[in-house]
Amino acid sequence: MAGESRRRRLRALLHLAGVPAEDLDALDPAFVHPSAAAESGGGSNERLEFLGDAVLGLVAASHLYAAYPGDEEGALTKRKAAVVSDAALARSARRLGFSDLVLLGTGERAAGGGERASVLADALEAFIAALYLRYGLERAREFVEREHIAYVDHAATEADAKTALQEYAQEHLGCAPAYYDEGTGPPHARVFTSHASVKGEALGCGSGPSKKAAQQVAAAQALEALRARNR
Repeated sequence: MAGESRRRRLRALLHLAGVPAEDLDALDPAFVHPSAAAESGGGSNERLEFLGDAVLGLVAASHLYAAYPGDEEGALTKRKAAVVSDAALARSARRLGFSDLVLLGTGERAAGGGERASVLADALEAFIAALYLRYGLERAREFVEREHIAYVDHAATEADAKTALQEYAQEHLGCAPAYYDEGTGPPHARVFTSHASVKGEALGCGSGPSKKAAQQVAAAQALEALRARNR
């Protein structure tokens, strides 16, 4: 996208975030993919993405804690996994026009990197960090809740934890997660326990009244563990 056209879109995004368009240069680094930085010799958005991941996690956890007072830890963990997943972040980033804003290297652009979920998710997390650094936690929280969390389909959260783990494992590790399930108790009151593993390493454990419910909790924990390693 041509320079001035891109800057107009950036200014529109800043207006949506409720911050002055004059601060465009302070927030633009959030969109510099490592491939572009390698070609230009400047800095990338990786450090911002690292911080944004933590800010997003805090905002999501505090929001869900207040919004779902009846949920136990396992249910809240599943909801959070759905909110912070690359798939959900990429959907929000596409809706906000990030595909046209991310600066990519020549090869990454030719390979369609502007539509890759991990690229878009990282850019959104970097932008959240830039908002936090420039304007504080409250402004970043308002943006995340209004422009991301509000669009997450919480009714589909049950399916999101396993789906998010599978997408993350395939994209970052080139493999699919595996589940080991066992049931205990009498037939009328069975309790299932599931262990989620990636590349043979057990990363999550969950229990519930069905295999599906147990797997969702285990998947959410495994996803959190994998994301924590990449922070």
